[in-house]
Amino acid sequence: MRVTSSEPDRVQDPGASAPAGDPDEPVGHPPTSAPIEIVVLALLAVAVGVVLRFVAHTPLWLDEALSANIAALPPGEILSALEHDGHPPLYYLLLHGWMQLVGEGDEAVRALSGLISVASLPVAWFVGRRRGGPLLGWVFVAVLALSPFAQRYATETRMYSLVALLVLVGYLLVDDAVRRGRGGWRYPVIGLVAGALMLSHYWAMYLLAAVGLLLVWHAWRRRGTPLARRCVITLAWMVGGVVVVFGWWVPSMLYQAANTGTPWAAPTRPTVTASIALVDLAAGTGGLAESPLLAVVTAVLFALGLFGVAVGRTRVELDLRTNPQVRPEAIVVGLTMALGIVAGYAASSAFASRYASVLFPLYLLVAAAGVTRFVSRPVRAVVLGAVLALGLVGGLFHGLVQQRTQAELLAQGVADNASPGDVVVYCPDQLGPATSRALVAVGAPELDQVTYPALTPPQRVDWVGYGERHAAADPAAVAAQVDARAGADHGVFVVWAGTYRTLEGQCEALVGALNERRGNMQFVVGDQGEKYYEHGNLTWFPAKG
Repeated sequence: MRVTSSEPDRVQDPGASAPAGDPDEPVGHPPTSAPIEIVVLALLAVAVGVVLRFVAHTPLWLDEALSANIAALPPGEILSALEHDGHPPLYYLLLHGWMQLVGEGDEAVRALSGLISVASLPVAWFVGRRRGGPLLGWVFVAVLALSPFAQRYATETRMYSLVALLVLVGYLLVDDAVRRGRGGWRYPVIGLVAGALMLSHYWAMYLLAAVGLLLVWHAWRRRGTPLARRCVITLAWMVGGVVVVFGWWVPSMLYQAANTGTPWAAPTRPTVTASIALVDLAAGTGGLAESPLLAVVTAVLFALGLFGVAVGRTRVELDLRTNPQVRPEAIVVGLTMALGIVAGYAASSAFASRYASVLFPLYLLVAAAGVTRFVSRPVRAVVLGAVLALGLVGGLFHGLVQQRTQAELLAQGVADNASPGDVVVYCPDQLGPATSRALVAVGAPELDQVTYPALTPPQRVDWVGYGERHAAADPAAVAAQVDARAGADHGVFVVWAGTYRTLEGQCEALVGALNERRGNMQFVVGDQGEKYYEHGNLTWFPAKG
C-alpha cells in the first residue's frame, strides 16, 4: 500500500463506477450483482442484528426512564416538560402514541427504537447500492446490521435510531434531487425530513449546515448549469422545511439553550471530543474491552474508503485527492463533526457520542466502502467477516452483558425493608427516574418519594438552573425537612451517589446529617460502579418508633 497524488493505472474498484464526488458526473454502470459470499455474510448479519435489536435485559436507565416518563404525559404537557429537559419533541410524541398502543413496560418502550432501527436496514441497502452497486449495498447493510453503535441505540428508549433513519432517507432524497435530477415531489419531502431531523435532535443543525455548505459549493462551481439550479432548489426546500416544520419550536429551543445546558458533565477539549466520537461510533458506548480495536478497524476502513484505490488484486493505493465515490459523504461527516465540536466548545457544552448519530450512517457508509477496496474476493470476505465478528462481540456486550443501571438492585433493597409511607430520597435527582420506575417493577409498597434538594417527585429531572440549585442547597436543612416528613413512624431510605457533577460532597453530607438526626443508619446496597453504568448506594434509617 503506497500513498500517491498522481494518476495511477487503476483497476476498477468493485462499485467504484457508482456516483462520484461531483453530483453532475454520470451515474455510470455499477456492478449488477454481488459475490455470493458477501450476500451470505450480509444475510447472516441482518438475521443476527435484527434479533439483537430487541435484546436488552437491563432495566431502563436515567435517559430512557426520563423519555418514557415524559412520553406518558398528555401531548400538551410533553411540550412543557421538554422545555425543562432540553430536547426537541418529535421522538417523545411518537413514543407517546406507541405507548398508547403497546404499553409502558421496558420491552414495549424499547421496541419502538428496535423497529425503527430495523427499518433502517433496507434503506441502507438502497443507499449503498446508489454509491457502489449491489456490492456496497450488501456490505453497508451488513456492517450496519451488526454495528455496536446501531445495536446499542436500537435497544434504548431514545431518539438516536430515529435520527439515523431520517438521515438515510434524506440521503436518498437529496441524491435523487441533485445528482439524478429527479426533484418533483422529493423537494417538499426533503424539507419535511430536514424539519423532522431538527425536531429529533439539535445536532441535526450541524449536519444540515454541512449539507448546505456542500450544495452551495457545487452550485458555485457549476453556476449557470442545471446542477447549480438543482442544488439551489434543494437547499431552499431544506431551509423552508426547517422554518415551517421546526420554526414553531424555536422559542422553546432558545429557552432550553439559555437555561438547561449540560450540567451533568464538564466540557471536553475538541481533540477529546473527536476521540470519544471515533471510539463510540465504532463500538457503541464505553465498557467494551474491544472498543479500541473496533475504533481502529473502523477508522482504517474509513480511510481506505476515502483514499483507497485498487491498483491490482493485491494492492491498494492511497490517493491524496480522495476517492470520488464517497468524497461527499466524508466531507459531510468531517464538516458536521467540526461544526458540532466548535459550537460545543464555544458554548462550553459537554459532548456525548450519541449526538454523533446524525453523522453515524455516513461514517459507516464510507467505512463500508473501505471493505470494497479489496479486489480479491477471499480477502474482501475475510475483512468483512472480521468486521462483522467484532460487531457481533459489541452487540452481544450491549444487549446481554452491559448493565446500564443498578436501579433494580437499589429498588429491591428498598422493597425488602420498606413499609407503606416510608420516605425515599434520591440524591441526586438523576437516580430518581430509573429507581422509582424499578420500585414499581419489584412490587414495592406505596412510598413517599422525593428528590434532593427540592423534595420534588422523582419521575423527571428539571435541568433549568440545575447547578445553581445545588450551589444554594443546604444538606443539613434538607435532612431536617426529610426527618420531619418521615416522623417517628416511618423510615427513610436514601438512594445516593457521590460521583455526580454539581453535587460534590452534598449527598454524603445529607446522609451524615440524617444519621445525626435519626441514628441507627444501615447500609443496604453498596455502589457497584465497576459493574453498572448508572450506579449508587442505598442507606436506610429505620422508623424511630
